[in-house]
Amino acid sequence: MEKENIIIRKTFSFALRIIKLYNFLRSKENEFVMSKQILKSGTSIGANVEEAEGGQSKPDFICKIQIALKEARETRYWLKLLQESGYIPEELGKSLTTDCTEIILILNSILITSKKNIHSKN
Repeated sequence: MEKENIIIRKTFSFALRIIKLYNFLRSKENEFVMSKQILKSGTSIGANVEEAEGGQSKPDFICKIQIALKEARETRYWLKLLQESGYIPEELGKSLTTDCTEIILILNSILITSKKNIHSKN
């Protein structure tokens, strides 16, 4: 039985929430620019984590995790912008931002540990 990978589960669940947010912004708010940006960055986090899991080497893994982290930070920016501009309710914005920040912290931790492990083997 394979152990559950928390970051894969969290980024997938987060991507589903981002898709729902995208649909809300397009249909209810008629917002077409920021919605597309957050859809791209918010779903890219998990895609890069999945790619990292299948990485060809430890450096490849680290590179993909770094990309996922950059996408997560970008997503957090769009969430703050959407919330502050009034496109999404404050409660929804805070919930999504909290989830995104948690993902950022986990990715940072994975990155730090991975870099330590690669340097200790050299």
